[in-house]
Amino acid sequence: MTTADTPLREQLEFADTDTPLRDDVRRLGAMVGDMLAEQVSPAFLDQVEALRRIAIARREQGEPVDALAQRLAQVPLAQAEPLVRAFAAYFGATNIAERVHRIRRRRDYQRQGSAPQPGGLEAVLRELRDEGVTLDDLRRQLADLCVEPVFTAHPTEAVRRALLLKEKTVVERLMADMDGTRTPPERRADDARIRQSLTTAWQTNEAPPQRPSVADEIEHIGFYLGNVLYRVLPVFYEAFADAVEVVYGERIALPPVLRFGTWVGGDMDGNPNVGAASMRDALAAQRTQALGCYLADLRALGDILTQSQGHAEVDARIEARAAAHRALLPAGAVRSRPRLSDMPYRQLLWAMRARLQAAGEGGAGAYPDAAAFIDDLELIDASLADHRGEHAGRFALRRILWRARSFGFHMATLDLRQDSAVHDQALAALDGDADWAARPLPERIERLHAVIAGASPAVAQAEEAAATLDVFRTVHALRGSLGEHAFGPYIISMARSAADALAVLALARIAGCVAGGEVPLDVAPLFETVDDLEAAPATMRALFDDPAYRRHLATRGGRQVVMLGYSDSAKDGGVFASRWALQRAQVELVELARIAGVQIVFFHGRGGSVSRGGGKTGRAIVAAPRGSVAGRMRVTEQGEVIHRKYGIRALALRNLEQMTGAVLRASLRPRPPEPREADWRACAAELARIGRNHYRALVHDDPDFPAYFRMATPVDVIERLHISSRPSRRRDGGVANLRAIPWVFSWSQNRSGLTGWYGVGTALRHGIDAHGLDAMAAMARDWPFLAAMIDDVEMLMAKSDIAIFERYSRLAGDLHDAFFPRIAEEFARTRDAILAIKGRDALLADDYRLRLSIRLRNPYVDPISLLQVELLRRWREGGREDEALLRALVSTVNGISAGIQNTG
Repeated sequence: MTTADTPLREQLEFADTDTPLRDDVRRLGAMVGDMLAEQVSPAFLDQVEALRRIAIARREQGEPVDALAQRLAQVPLAQAEPLVRAFAAYFGATNIAERVHRIRRRRDYQRQGSAPQPGGLEAVLRELRDEGVTLDDLRRQLADLCVEPVFTAHPTEAVRRALLLKEKTVVERLMADMDGTRTPPERRADDARIRQSLTTAWQTNEAPPQRPSVADEIEHIGFYLGNVLYRVLPVFYEAFADAVEVVYGERIALPPVLRFGTWVGGDMDGNPNVGAASMRDALAAQRTQALGCYLADLRALGDILTQSQGHAEVDARIEARAAAHRALLPAGAVRSRPRLSDMPYRQLLWAMRARLQAAGEGGAGAYPDAAAFIDDLELIDASLADHRGEHAGRFALRRILWRARSFGFHMATLDLRQDSAVHDQALAALDGDADWAARPLPERIERLHAVIAGASPAVAQAEEAAATLDVFRTVHALRGSLGEHAFGPYIISMARSAADALAVLALARIAGCVAGGEVPLDVAPLFETVDDLEAAPATMRALFDDPAYRRHLATRGGRQVVMLGYSDSAKDGGVFASRWALQRAQVELVELARIAGVQIVFFHGRGGSVSRGGGKTGRAIVAAPRGSVAGRMRVTEQGEVIHRKYGIRALALRNLEQMTGAVLRASLRPRPPEPREADWRACAAELARIGRNHYRALVHDDPDFPAYFRMATPVDVIERLHISSRPSRRRDGGVANLRAIPWVFSWSQNRSGLTGWYGVGTALRHGIDAHGLDAMAAMARDWPFLAAMIDDVEMLMAKSDIAIFERYSRLAGDLHDAFFPRIAEEFARTRDAILAIKGRDALLADDYRLRLSIRLRNPYVDPISLLQVELLRRWREGGREDEALLRALVSTVNGISAGIQNTG
């Protein structure tokens, strides 16, 4: 081990393999310090360093938080925001250094060549081969493999595009010297560019002054789709093919296994800004981005495919295809240079570019769809393959082909989501019956069957249904030009009966959204609360037994998408009850689908925090119930998770490899049957009930808790943040109607993390008392479900700080004495139970890197938290009217979010 005496951390031990991380932390930390001295003053830097030393002493020497809190209480308002931004700049540097170090570790594995990196595709394929999976087995599974991350507009750490680009520059400069081969002048130039990025970032607001529009959110997601995923996708397939060849000794043709989805512009649930118009805008923006990417690729490919007649053979169809394209296009649309007429590939590529440009402009001769574009690429590929072109451009051509097959002209599948109550309101208007939703279920289903069969609505032009019907008309209009993959499933929030799914089919029929006589959409019920998850098997059984729905399902390949909500179920019953309800629902739905002859696809609505299903995705996939993966994984990526996983190309590639490898493992070699699992499930059901009761007694049953929540968290600041186009509430009311994201975000801001562990300690303690510590330890060791949950809770608790939370709690006045002791007691109970079950004396005793990561940030996050407490006090005492205080508070929210991560 080595010790770093750095501007970022004193007396902090690094493993020898992490010495480069220490060096990057030191290098960036020194630059941040120099930048602060220059941009503010040397005295300001001294103030930051003094506060950091107090924070370190408090952590390392067990000193009370009072000294740091008292020092921060004296900070004048004018200095508050610069202090917060200074601390955020330091751990922003740490974040970048850690991400670059992850890339370095991956390169070290690849360079050494002795063993593949754990979790990567080669490592997973080796394990599968050793467990008896043959190449034919793999081929069959690949034919039905689909991994689909879905990006949502739920930002809890909304990083501006301008700052993303500055971060990209810092990453690139650090990576340039990853092998230590830069010359002194080159390194000085790198430092100058890093310093420039750090300084201009300091001079840039972290967030725009206005709440983002849906168009802004579309652009934000577009950064990850176009700048990151578009670039790494062919590298993923090349790495996959290489891994198969290394492990099985044969290079095979891979089918497309990756797709990408988005909710931005299609998530109507509770957002009045989203509807038919935003759907058109989102898909138009994505189409423009896709066409622009292809145009750039074809331009570069033209510089490679310069083969001339007489020096290389070319398929005769190349020239014929180029001539056919020219005939379709207006005169002069295709670039024509006689001296290059002996280059047939270039001639076709110019014509293809002209057709792409026409597609973007809506002009004559445009490609009708992505399939026609792909057909041209495949023709060039075949010609190169047949005429010694393997090393004469085919590599570059195949990269574009992989992109076109995956992104099409739509870039990402657009999901649609709406609350079932909105559908009921539309149907009530169309049926001329205000009491539609109150009708008996059999009566509503009978009427829906009639509409699905072709009956006309009683009120053909109901104004209250116009917006809903326009959504379906837009789907019908856009599918033709963008292809069948342009739209993902139609998700029904608060789905509670078969009628909720049938309502989508009926409304689509009324709107004329049909193709070949059938509704061309997958209908996906979303089960969100614990009660809804428990009722999900009964709801889906009724759907599978419904003849109208079964006819629809047959047209969708017999495949049913079911979305599982992690957020609302945890807000409803606590994390233990939520995780168990999700586990049990999957087990029962898999069996139900097997009996019904339906293939079920689970769509996991996860967030970044533990209480919203966050954690290691690969481990969660392997821990899923047997048969629940079956070659398909669809999962939301939200908030700060998008930036963390997909902000850097190399890390995006690693994440996609890990996810795909986990899906392969869970599908081809699921866990063998475990004879103890029946007893474990019974125990988990018992513990989930106890945990839920304890959680609800605090959160839902105590009438004073909503008031305590609003005073002991910065939710009043979060509700004013300009980070999302969507309101923070579905409808007026207390905790129950608050969306899960601001709920979780608020508790992560005050450093308690309450939503991710409250009730778990009571449940585990009961398990120890009732079943014995050995039995609980065996469950946590041998049952992936419980092991993953305990690990996630342990991680969250290690990031929490109950002493700092107490400062927030005291903002609640008299309610502090009523609630803080209960919360602190449960925190201690949860920590002690986890340590006892794991047989450890400290949290994260087995995870050195995560401990290191948390310790690197604490000296900077702690002062921001305590400053937030002080600013909250001042702002509320002033009636929440001081805009300068609010701006400073917003900066603390952004800083804490970036520092602790896993926030929303």
